[in-house]
Amino acid sequence: MPAVEVENLRRLYGTREALGGITFTVSRREIFGLLGPNGGGKTTLFKILSTLMRPTSGNVRVFGHDLASESHAVRRRLGVVFQHPSLDPKLTVMENLQHHGHLYGLWGRALRSQAQALLNRLGLGDRVSDLVETLSGGLQRRTELAKALLHRPDLLLLDEPSTGLDPGARRDFDDYLDYLREQDGVTILLTTHILEEAERCDRVGILQQGKLVAVGAPDDLKEKIGGDVVVIHAQDPEGLQTKIRERFGCEVALVDGTLRMERPRGHEFVREVVDAFPGEVRSVTFGKPTLEDVFIHLTGHRFLSEGTAGGDGS
Repeated sequence: MPAVEVENLRRLYGTREALGGITFTVSRREIFGLLGPNGGGKTTLFKILSTLMRPTSGNVRVFGHDLASESHAVRRRLGVVFQHPSLDPKLTVMENLQHHGHLYGLWGRALRSQAQALLNRLGLGDRVSDLVETLSGGLQRRTELAKALLHRPDLLLLDEPSTGLDPGARRDFDDYLDYLREQDGVTILLTTHILEEAERCDRVGILQQGKLVAVGAPDDLKEKIGGDVVVIHAQDPEGLQTKIRERFGCEVALVDGTLRMERPRGHEFVREVVDAFPGEVRSVTFGKPTLEDVFIHLTGHRFLSEGTAGGDGS
């Protein structure tokens, strides 16, 4: 039985379709990432999976429990870390965990012992009496994670978990997710618009305008691109697009004013293009495909062209 089964999930806001027939599964002990630009539908999907919102249609099962009719059973098995902080800044680290534990029927010495053990594992053992408002962003994020893990959930949902973290804190956070999966058997589902974060997932589902356009391991998705990715900045992109197509017989995409081609042995192709059109090429780069290249290949425009500030907005 998969940890999560999503079948033909749709969500409408009035007449606007935020999710349009999403279907995927998440295996147990898997780190699964939902990757997409802001406005792609990640937050809407996260709210549905965390039982905060009902879908317009479709089905979701979590460890065999129907999300609509057995939401209470689902919540007992979920740990949730939201994009925006849910800690009380005027309480200490331990007080935040204790109040959260009470919601799950945890009390007394057992609750404090479990909270202390989690905080020790997350490097917060010496900060239990500190007010949350005095902690750095990275330490607050670790406190959020400890709170979500307090009742020993089987599925951890993370909405943009790297928000507000510097690169070092982000690496530490990602390493701890690996630890949770390997040592505690926790299944992890996260949303992100950070390509590097998606690269670390076992599998990725790419969302664009409410549609799931691809699902697979990052390396498998990148292998679907034919060879190296060549990017050309030109004086006259449209004119050079036609000339390259006619000269070399290859498909040339015009994306945000640049020419993009997928070619084997990209370094040889670059030399041939520069030799053929020396006065028209301003600059050229080539390299192995990234997840952004996969996104461009599937959608026809850059991953960040819809913006990255603020929330998902759908």
